[in-house]
Amino acid sequence: MKKVSVLVATVTVALGISATSCDSKRSVNLKKDLDSASYALGLVQGDGFRPNIATLPGEPLNVDLFLAGLEAGMKEDTKSYKISVEEAQNYLNTYFQAAQEREMQARKEEGEKFLEENKAKSGVITTESGLQYQVVSEGNGPKPTADNIVKVHYTGTLLDGSVFDSSVEKGEPATFGVTKVIRGWTEALQLMPVGSKYIIWVPADLAYGERGAGQLIKPNSTLKFEVELLEIVE
Repeated sequence: MKKVSVLVATVTVALGISATSCDSKRSVNLKKDLDSASYALGLVQGDGFRPNIATLPGEPLNVDLFLAGLEAGMKEDTKSYKISVEEAQNYLNTYFQAAQEREMQARKEEGEKFLEENKAKSGVITTESGLQYQVVSEGNGPKPTADNIVKVHYTGTLLDGSVFDSSVEKGEPATFGVTKVIRGWTEALQLMPVGSKYIIWVPADLAYGERGAGQLIKPNSTLKFEVELLEIVE
């Protein structure tokens, strides 16, 4: 797990100038070139890094207290510090790690609940591993083995319907080894005759688990894919 402290420190430093310059309660007078440069730098940094604040785990930050702490730190106003900088860093590490773990647990439970309800739906088959699939159309070609390379079209979504990857949208099929993908895919591909189109639901432990993948696939995410097996590449 990436240290949360690194992310917090990066965002806080980047927002430092903009927070002291862009506070709506302050009077902003751009009389000199340096004034304009200072304001412009703060504005650009604040606008660029604002999305990073939104991705931090836990409830939204209390902006007023954030700015108060930021101003004290920027001005080295040690007399106004409520806690030391070292204590603040230690607290952030503990707070955000705990918030991240709560979110991971909630996401895991959400996935388990979904799969439990989904397996009762007509046409949904659950394998011994927990993988779920539904046949949209059954091909009449051979089934791949673990040694094969396959060409597929696919669209991957989160449980809320958000698309995180799609060869269909890219307009070009993907080619890869059957064992060079997540475990859920490796299992599903070997069930599919060439020419088939399946919907598969992959539990987190058969996907990216507690690591997640990129910005969109959070840790402990259950994933849905529409997969069309086009051919086994010779």
